[in-house]
Amino acid sequence: MTRDVKMDAQMGVSKEGYAGRIEVVAGPTGRRRRSEAEKARIAAESLTPDAIVADIARRYGATRWQIYDWRRRFRRGLLAAPKEDVASPAFVQLTVDDDLQRTPHADIVEVAIGDILIRVGRDVGEAHLARIFRAARAAS
Repeated sequence: MTRDVKMDAQMGVSKEGYAGRIEVVAGPTGRRRRSEAEKARIAAESLTPDAIVADIARRYGATRWQIYDWRRRFRRGLLAAPKEDVASPAFVQLTVDDDLQRTPHADIVEVAIGDILIRVGRDVGEAHLARIFRAARAAS
């Protein structure tokens, strides 16, 4: 290219100051800081039946390895269970003891999850019982 002596610039270059196309990427970038409660909630969600860790990681902008680490810490009790309920529909096999059928109003209900036996009274609330079941599943 030849140089224009009057302007001391290259010929064929725009003189309006156009620098080219600039693309702005919006959204969070860099390192994210998550609270222990948020990590526990994500870990609990990943432990629900039919949960796919890669999908959960993508949804929360984390890596699969972070979620696996959070799950391990959650199972060991290093992350506290989330206060809000995480939807976790689950079905367990129901067995009825014949001795308890004869008693019209049993005060204690026994539930076995794996090798864990849970005994609760009749007055236990549904939300509290769901938290107990989630904790038992996470421990087994």
